Amino acid sequence: MAEKAQVCNSCKKSILDSGSIFKCPECGKSEIVRCRHCREIAARYTCSKCSFQGPN
Repeated sequence: MAEKAQVCNSCKKSILDSGSIFKCPECGKSEIVRCRHCREIAARYTCSKCSFQGPN
């Protein structure tokens, strides 16, 4: 069974490994997916549920 690719919330590219997945720090309802590159450059992301923006 193939692993489903996740999509980075910042750059919208598919990632299979070396990414980070966590719940929104504000609402805890939405899953935030970040690729390695966007984490390294501190690219902004937005929660789809509460519109929280990070990193701060």
